[in-house]
This record gives sequence, structure tokens and C-alpha cells, in this order.
Amino acid sequence: MDRDRTGEALAPLAAAFRTGERDPTAYANTLRDRIEDRDPEVRAWVDAAKSRAWLTAETDALRARHPRTESGTDATEDTDRPPLFGVPVGVKDIFHVDGLATRAGSELPQGALAGQESTAVRRLRAAGAIVAGKTHTTEFAYFAPAPTRNPYDLDHTPGGSSSGSAAAVASGTAPLALGTQTVGSVIRPAAFCGVVGFKPTRGRLPTDGVIPLSASVDHVGTFTRDVAGAALAASVLLDGWDDRRGEEPTGPPTLGVPSGPYLDQASEVGREAFERALDALANDGYELVRVEAIPDIDDVNDRHDTLVAAEAALAHGEWYDQYADQYADATRELIEDGRSAPVSALVRGRRGRDALRDSLASTADEHGIDAWIAPAAPGPAPEGIDDTGDPAMNLPWTHAGLPTVGLPAGNVDGLPVGVQVAAGFGADERLLAWADEVAGAVGDAV
Repeated sequence: MDRDRTGEALAPLAAAFRTGERDPTAYANTLRDRIEDRDPEVRAWVDAAKSRAWLTAETDALRARHPRTESGTDATEDTDRPPLFGVPVGVKDIFHVDGLATRAGSELPQGALAGQESTAVRRLRAAGAIVAGKTHTTEFAYFAPAPTRNPYDLDHTPGGSSSGSAAAVASGTAPLALGTQTVGSVIRPAAFCGVVGFKPTRGRLPTDGVIPLSASVDHVGTFTRDVAGAALAASVLLDGWDDRRGEEPTGPPTLGVPSGPYLDQASEVGREAFERALDALANDGYELVRVEAIPDIDDVNDRHDTLVAAEAALAHGEWYDQYADQYADATRELIEDGRSAPVSALVRGRRGRDALRDSLASTADEHGIDAWIAPAAPGPAPEGIDDTGDPAMNLPWTHAGLPTVGLPAGNVDGLPVGVQVAAGFGADERLLAWADEVAGAVGDAV
């Protein structure tokens, strides 16, 4: 990928729109040019996003709602302009958006999937963002792949299920994109595409208006080029966001490295890349504590997989009864497995979320650990687009509902690799405050 074409970082771009240094209508046209140039190969966008005229109308309407004031001959910033004024956003095609159909990467009739606009989209629009269009998803955010390709190497997967959102940010056709994570669908594609992925604490960002996969573990997340952009987006998306919480840490965090069977799930090349990132952190003065954690990872994996299947069967019950033959094989198998799961397995899965969270918190307290660090994926993106990669490295942090940020950490043979950092439940502000410096330390690990 031509790294000069990756587009702007979110925070400086948003500031430039608010101060009038950048014109949002002109930028929307630039974005359309990028989409028309790059997306025929990458295929991040559904229908290559919305038309130029639609984007222009959206930005013009936004400017009319937030006009600039004049002071003599110098234009001054309108303090009423919201923090994401004029920022175009790609939205994973399982979110309902007013004015756009929801297809969810499926063959089901569009009318069957209609619904009210999601809270996440409403919050972004209230913050001044405009929806640039829908991005491709695997079918119903499970494993049947989207047509999207990795911008770094078109012969490799971008990951899933938020395939299009990760690829849109990586290819410079969106500065911000929404995704979801039920197992590893934000952090893994962020790692494969060399961008920042953020999954907040379970419950801090409502999932209403999003077609569910597993209600107990579905999370809404974001993709940006850098941590500052992730923090800016989080500040308008998350319930109860408080910048002061991010100012509490003094000095770098102590990072726990979860050794044992969990880490053994990474590939050899993935573990080597992870060790290089740890060396970079140690050289930067970070204290790393290696401790066996999640020794029962096989049980955690099984519990989570059963929970997802059972809740997918519940969420898709009516649709599946009518349109079973229009589901992809992988999704059909998931739902059939979920329909045969006993109620006791569903209860066990839901209770297990809190048990894992408490276990990780207890281990962290015992060893003075502030946050956990692990590979963001087993290794770099696999070749081909028929397989979106293994989410095993992400599963326990999602199951526990912990806030997690994925950070680029160098490359293997030209393909990005990443690390993920998970903090305590509810510590989203603190995590993102730490993450900026962690990203700087690991970003050039080779």
C-alpha cells in the first residue's frame, strides 16, 4: 500500500474543520475521489459508498446548522460547532442508518432487516459527523466472508467481521469507521490492516440499532489511524466519558503478559513479533510482568462459542424460520448449533463472563498489573479472502467485556501485525491515555 495515501488522522482533521482550515464539502469530494480510485480493488464500501451529490448535500446541511461567525475580516471558530464537525464516517453494514438500507452482508430481503437508526450513529451525527456510507461486513458479523481485501496486500484478508471498516481506514477512504466485536471483529482486522481498533467496556456504548449476533457479548467499536482519534471518537460515543479519568495515571503502566496456554494459541511468527514489541516496550522503560493467566482458555473458548451460537439462534429466530435457505452455510451451522444448545449452557456462558473478568482483575491486583498486553491476532493476515483469520487472541477480553485497544506493532514480510492492550472494566479513559505512548513504543517494532 502507498502509505502517502492513507488519509488524515481524525483529531487534527476534526480540529481543522472546526476552525475553518479545511472545508468539509471539499473534503467530501476528496474522499469520493479516493473511494473511486482505491475501492474498485479494496472493496471496503457497499455500493462504493454514497454518491458525491449525497455527500455534498449532507455536508452543506451540516454547515447550515453550524455556520461560521465573522469578526471583521477574520473568520473565527463557532463555539457551537461540535467536536466531529464535518468528519466522514464509514458504518459497518449491520448498523441501521437513516437513509441507507441495511443488508448485513446477507441475501435476506432488505425490508426484513429494517430498523431504527443506531444510538452509535445518532451520537456521531450529533457530534457533527456525516455518514459517508456503509462498509462491508461478513454475513451477520459472523464468518461468511465479505468481498473486501487487505489494502496492504490484495491477496490477503483484511480480517472480519468488520472487514470494510478496517480496510476503509487503512486505505485512506475514511478517517473514522464503526465496527462491532463479538469475538475479535474489531481488534483482529485492525491488526491485519495496520490501524487502531478500540472496543470499549461492555455496556458503555449501547448496541441498539445494530443487528445482533450475541447480545451478551456484542460490542460496538471504532477504527482510526491513531489513538488520539480513537479517544476523540470515544469521547462522544461512550456513556459517562470523563477526560479527567484519563489524567489519573502517572508514569507508564505496568503491563501483564499472559503466558501459558492462552499465548500458545499464537503462531510462531506471531509470538516472535510479539516478543519484538515487548522488547521495544522494555527498552522504553515499561515494566513487564509475565504471569500465567487464563489457564482454562479451552473452557473459556468453548463457553464463549456456545454462548454466541445460542444467542445467535435466539436473535435470528424469526428471520431464520422464514429465510433459512438464504443464509450462508457458516451462519446456518452456527444457528443450528445454537438451537440445539441446552439452556444450562446459555446460563453458564453468561455467568462465565463475570467469572473471567473477576479472575483477571484478581490476578492483576496480585501482581501489580495495570493492563494486559497480548498479540492482537495469532499472526499477520492469512493469504486469501475466504478465511478472515482466527479470533482466538481476542476472545477472552471480549468475553470478560474489558476495554481493549489494538495498536500497530510493525510488520512481518510487509504485512502489519499488532498488539492489544486490555485494561480493567470501565477504565476506558485510562486505557486510551496509556495507549498513545504504548503505540509510540511498539509502532516500529521489527
